[in-house]
Amino acid sequence: MYPASFRYLRPQTLDEAIRLLEENPEAKLLAGGHSLIPAMKLRLATPPLLVDIGRLPELKGIREEDGAYFVGALTTHAELERSSLPLLPLVARVIGDPMVRNLGTLGGSLAHADPAADYPAAVLALEAEILARGPRGERWIPARDFFQGMFQTALAPGEVLVGLRVPKLPGYRFAYEKFLHPASGYAVVGVAAAVLQEGEALKDVRLGATGAAYGPFRLEGVEAALKGGAGPVEATRDYTPPVPLAEDRFASAEYRLHLLRVLARRALERALAG
Repeated sequence: MYPASFRYLRPQTLDEAIRLLEENPEAKLLAGGHSLIPAMKLRLATPPLLVDIGRLPELKGIREEDGAYFVGALTTHAELERSSLPLLPLVARVIGDPMVRNLGTLGGSLAHADPAADYPAAVLALEAEILARGPRGERWIPARDFFQGMFQTALAPGEVLVGLRVPKLPGYRFAYEKFLHPASGYAVVGVAAAVLQEGEALKDVRLGATGAAYGPFRLEGVEAALKGGAGPVEATRDYTPPVPLAEDRFASAEYRLHLLRVLARRALERALAG
């Protein structure tokens, strides 16, 4: 199918893009386009105006800033895959195919908030923060508060996702385990792990899940069991998540629970093994 008729504008600055969004509340931002364009072709989205921010230099690049990494929203999956950031390269390398990885962006994925996207699990495990800018200025949103449901985020109308602040986490080890849909590459279930071990003691552990429910979440029950001295097998064997699990034509809720437990154990074992 062909998309409905729309206008197209390409602002030269981020402030101009924000002004256009304020003046056109029904407009949509275009970055990599890998989520929006297919939805428009199916007439699931019919924005009257596209504001193309894909070439704004303000949203590009990875840099060190205030003892952390700042990752611009327009950083592509391929750029993340080649970076030395914690955890995110492990996630980027299993997203889609080379074309998707070369065009799709971190900011677009996070702002779209697809419940089967890969990055949400990682940003939860990293305890990252999202920078948003709108007509009223800038604000930082903790990852735990950013995702608010299926395709829903904490971004206010007129706000643009500018980038992501990722802590350096020295000494931590990371892993990402994913059971993917064979056609789309999206996660039926994915689990990201960040662990800090001192000797035999597990000082910190963070687990983020995606695909299993209608939004990403932390596996706090598994984290607590591990901190209490349980091993990966014991901590995940009977784990029950705090949210309803998704059920669709790809997998039942029961199967997703099985995948969640298995992938959480594998991610932990892989991270602990270094």
